[in-house]
Amino acid sequence: MKSDAVKKGTQQAPHRSLFNALGLTKEEMDRPLVGIVSSYNEIVPGHMNLDKIVEAVKLGVAMAGGTPIVFPAIAVCDGIAMGHTGMKYSLVTRDLIADSTEAMALAHQFDALVMVPNCDKNVPGLLMAAARVNVPTVFVSGGPMLAGHVHGNRTSLSSMFEAVGAHSAGKMTLEELTEWEEKVCPTCGSCSGMYTANSMNCLTEAIGMGLKGNGTIPAVYSERIRLAKHAGMKVMELLEKNIRPRDIMTKEAFLNALTVDMALGCSTNTMLHLPAIAHEVGIDLNLDIANEISAKTPNLCHLAPAGHTYMEQLNEAGGIYAVMKELTKKNLLNTDLITATGKTVGENIADAVNLNTEVIRPIDNPFSETGGIAVLKGNLAPDSGVVKRSAVVPEMMVHEGPARVFDCEEDAIAAIKGGKIVAGDVVVIRYEGPKGGPGMREMLNPTSAIAGMGLGSSVALITDGRFSGASRGASIGHVSPEAAVGGPIALVEEGDIIKINIPENKLELDVSDEELARRRANWVPKDPGNLTGYLKRYRELVTSGNRGAVLEVPAK
Repeated sequence: MKSDAVKKGTQQAPHRSLFNALGLTKEEMDRPLVGIVSSYNEIVPGHMNLDKIVEAVKLGVAMAGGTPIVFPAIAVCDGIAMGHTGMKYSLVTRDLIADSTEAMALAHQFDALVMVPNCDKNVPGLLMAAARVNVPTVFVSGGPMLAGHVHGNRTSLSSMFEAVGAHSAGKMTLEELTEWEEKVCPTCGSCSGMYTANSMNCLTEAIGMGLKGNGTIPAVYSERIRLAKHAGMKVMELLEKNIRPRDIMTKEAFLNALTVDMALGCSTNTMLHLPAIAHEVGIDLNLDIANEISAKTPNLCHLAPAGHTYMEQLNEAGGIYAVMKELTKKNLLNTDLITATGKTVGENIADAVNLNTEVIRPIDNPFSETGGIAVLKGNLAPDSGVVKRSAVVPEMMVHEGPARVFDCEEDAIAAIKGGKIVAGDVVVIRYEGPKGGPGMREMLNPTSAIAGMGLGSSVALITDGRFSGASRGASIGHVSPEAAVGGPIALVEEGDIIKINIPENKLELDVSDEELARRRANWVPKDPGNLTGYLKRYRELVTSGNRGAVLEVPAK
């Protein structure tokens, strides 16, 4: 066992004395040491129940003959961090989580790991760590929140942000706004639509690193406690069979995950996280392949914010396995791949049934014949831009209009709420990319303000930053190269015509090459300000959005 390095032999007597100090018995030391990575904290609603999940995992590990030992991982609540400087610290935690988990796992020589994440950067960060450490690993998330209910209608966090825009536009009273804020987030768990957290927890199932229900069983269901116990037991089986993350997370598994991503209509943030996770196993997941997969993958689900169904309904309809079963009807998945269940994809989904064809459309009656995400390119985004196509209204699939240019999110929000943005405009928010932010802030506040003010079907938003999974509309993010490194988005001027054609995957600035060359010659980079601490180091190391914003030491 890997843990023998800290348990066996006379040279390890000091190590054993420290295990004695922990209260471990000889019997416990003789068993495999299983690290349980707990993302529990008291500030993230999706994490406040993880202490119960962790206790259930510990029971499962112990029942199966292992010794469970818990250590922590940090987590940021994107919703609470939204719209202020705190959002600069969201994406950047993905690498802190990966680095610190790698350090803890290898410093203490754990034989296996169970990862217990839930929200946003926690899931990809721990998947990155799992790939690095490469000991048998199972994921079990904290589960999604139940949908809120306002006046008999299901609702969620994205509706809350849009309600703020409606109030700013005089369409909602303060009393109505207060009622919404008291009802839209009724339980613990990851926010109830197909936002980033739920997207990544669902794709953890699709890629093979989580058990059935990992992405969809609601946080408050006792079924999730049972799932956690099974995860603890399952990791011991994987240890016995020596099935490791790199055996599971193969290139074919990432292609499966991208296919499920397109069918579900996941958050555009998956286009950051999947390449970053793949990078850790030595796979270059070029975003160009996303459009190839999207072209042949029907969009089967319209969960919030794309539609009016929520995670609890996806769970009741059969969950991710039912979606995957639909996809196999057109041979869109590789079903021979091994997973964390110890079985193949095909064996996992053999008995899956679609129990609600309105929530999970049959493969021959999809919401659209193409997938939920599109990668756009053109002279405004030579490397890429990303849009959640399934959440764009038909009339905005092709659009052109004048650029309204802002060098930070706050200025854009002030203009939107001040009534300075009108139908037909294309709002451009730049210098918010991985380096420019730094930290690539999410733009849920401006997209929600646009939607709440009734402009969602007539105004587009383009940024080198990114969007929350709760964003909807013609919201094009991850524009690469970003403004901070002199990408074309830095050269856009007020009133320039921008042309968007989502069906043709195009994003163009209607300005001549000669004029762009003139502007480039006069371009002066924006001063990043007096950065200190982690953000300063992050800015120096981070790569572009189209590469997953992974960290690399700059070439000398």
